[in-house]
Amino acid sequence: MVAAGLLWRERDQFSSSPFIGQTTIETKIQALEDDIGTTKVSNRRSCRWLNDRLLLELVPRLGADEIKGLFAPPPWGEELPLSAFCMTGSAAAWDVFRTIDMDVQANLLQFHVRQSCTDRKNSRLDEDEANAMNAWHRIDRQTREVIKRNFLPDLLRIYEERVRAFIQDTRDDTGLLALDVQDPFQRLLLHGVCEFYNVASETTSSTVREHGGDRLWKTTTIRTRSSTDAPPSITLVDFLTMKKNGCH
Repeated sequence: MVAAGLLWRERDQFSSSPFIGQTTIETKIQALEDDIGTTKVSNRRSCRWLNDRLLLELVPRLGADEIKGLFAPPPWGEELPLSAFCMTGSAAAWDVFRTIDMDVQANLLQFHVRQSCTDRKNSRLDEDEANAMNAWHRIDRQTREVIKRNFLPDLLRIYEERVRAFIQDTRDDTGLLALDVQDPFQRLLLHGVCEFYNVASETTSSTVREHGGDRLWKTTTIRTRSSTDAPPSITLVDFLTMKKNGCH
């Protein structure tokens, strides 16, 4: 049969032909292809047989010492001497550390890292909330009740942005911020925002001449105090929203 003849020829290749005296792998490949061409086998089988022979040529057979090295790790290899952990009186306690799963160890370390980051984040959040609470209590009680009862986040946010930018841009007590707010309720909200950020605010009246006659004009002047610090990380709108939603 063709298959039996092929196996017989393959067995003969290990002991003799065509690699004797060949020095390059290209020459060996050519010799194999020529040898396979004389055998009537399918192309797929001949390619598989050629690949097997090339692997044997590229990676020679292992010797006795090399085969023994494959089975060196316990329990097949030589017995290893006992470690210092095994010879102590508390070997059972140390055995837990010696046999710990590396994946479990990695997951445990990652958990502690995440937990530490969460604790630091919560600590910073608690500190920011405390600063916002102190700023909230600087506002007089009547104004606080009005702000809570008539919560206008869009208007408060506009006032906050102006006041926060003024504090950050002002280097001394000489800076002034003038806002023309004519509505009494809106002026009350503006004064509440100023107290939240610990800046002084004062509303003055002036007369403006118009076509229909004189008109009373209100201007709120804002200036920093010596005790004015950097704006809190939590804005007044965010603080009231958190309290309204019961987040903390």
